[in-house]
Amino acid sequence: MDLVIARPEGLYCPPGDFYIDPWRPVERAVITHGHGDHARGGSAHYLAAAPGEGILRTRLGRDINLQTLAYGESIEHHGVTVSLHPAGHVLGSAQVRLEYRGEVWVASGDYKVEPDGTCEPFEPVRCHTFITESTFGLPIYRWQPQAQIFAGINEWWRQNQQAGRASVLFCYAFGKAQRILHGIDGSIGPILGHGSMEPLHQVYRDAGVYLPETRYAGDVPKGDPLLRQALILAPPSAGGSTWIRRFGDYSDAFASGWMLLRGTRRRRGVDRGFVLSDHADWPGLLWAIEQTGAERVMVTHGSVNILVRHLREQGLDAQAFETEYGEEDDAPAEPAA
Repeated sequence: MDLVIARPEGLYCPPGDFYIDPWRPVERAVITHGHGDHARGGSAHYLAAAPGEGILRTRLGRDINLQTLAYGESIEHHGVTVSLHPAGHVLGSAQVRLEYRGEVWVASGDYKVEPDGTCEPFEPVRCHTFITESTFGLPIYRWQPQAQIFAGINEWWRQNQQAGRASVLFCYAFGKAQRILHGIDGSIGPILGHGSMEPLHQVYRDAGVYLPETRYAGDVPKGDPLLRQALILAPPSAGGSTWIRRFGDYSDAFASGWMLLRGTRRRRGVDRGFVLSDHADWPGLLWAIEQTGAERVMVTHGSVNILVRHLREQGLDAQAFETEYGEEDDAPAEPAA
């Protein structure tokens, strides 16, 4: 029996009678992390890693029926032993380990393998079958060390200050924004945030993650000289809005793994692109898969066919899993034609 199968509601564990990151409301949902394409409202009962509780309650509602587990802690449900292990993606992100009658599966959710200080680093988990994402599952995707990216953001910010321009950096509100804050030099100048980000910043701070001081951008009057010294973090949806015009003369940039492709940056219409992703690159995917020791690999959302073909060439039993993931975090800058 396969421990995880695809059903219209999402990825389903038949012996355990629960779902992993369902995209429709179900009775029991195990959640890998709080991004909107993996954590959706309406389910009767949720199970997630303890560090992600604040995020899930902020995004799905304070009163959701949520049970949490510490990383590595296990419970048994209908004979299936379930434990959650760090995925290194965002705060509270987890891989779901399932064991039933000697068979072990791991559903990784989204993950990255470079530690960043804002969440527990990725932990390889040995298994027979590994369910992996493939958001950046093409050989072209190879990330530079994040310290180089943060240094580039710092320099761009300083140059804009010298030119008397505000620095508007587009990034995803949950995960990417906090990772940037944690990694940049906060002493360069004031940092302002969009209203969608400030509550999430506080969840990270409450979890013990260091973030420099930020101010709600809406509290700074239009034309205030402070804006010309500031770094302003904004979600991609704010681009071209009336909200963005309050900053006057500004330079803008976008932080995403998709910025590796010049065409994506042109379509976004931004001045700069910083290649920073919270997903594993091609070498990271292959390393993570190898570390599991899995002989069978199920590949979801992203460049599925390319990764499946490569893994088969390496002698693994690889196949595709159809899912509805990939809509929020690091979604492509332009929808596919």
